[in-house]
Amino acid sequence: MKLSCIVNGNPVDADVPPRTLLSDFLRHELRLTGTNVGCEMGVCGACTVSVDGEPARSCLMFAVQADGCSVRTVESLATDGKLSRLQQTFSDHHALQCGYCTPGILMTLDTLMQKNALPSDEKSVREAISGNICRCTGYQNIVDAVMALSK
Repeated sequence: MKLSCIVNGNPVDADVPPRTLLSDFLRHELRLTGTNVGCEMGVCGACTVSVDGEPARSCLMFAVQADGCSVRTVESLATDGKLSRLQQTFSDHHALQCGYCTPGILMTLDTLMQKNALPSDEKSVREAISGNICRCTGYQNIVDAVMALSK
């Protein structure tokens, strides 16, 4: 099937098998390996990307469902080798350990930042990232990083 979309600001035109998952298309065809695949059931959030400004589980979408859409992956956050404010705050607050879940969490939070809807209290931060599973950090440093951005 024909697919025409924008990925990280770049036009993409491709022929893809109809059952190709968006996560597989991004990773294997476009070599954007920052999008991780964890559970392959949409539960863990590691594969979260932005589709037309909304967080989406790329392991639950077929690539052709992104036809005509704007897709952003974690690779879109840094500019000219410089970390985004969100990425830098994660680094400053040690909000990652193994890093496997980090791209999905960053994309979840980035979509909120794009809407000027970043939570400003700990409970709301925890609710915002509740769809992202992290097995390493215990979440507190992630919450601290977001709280630092809210100041």
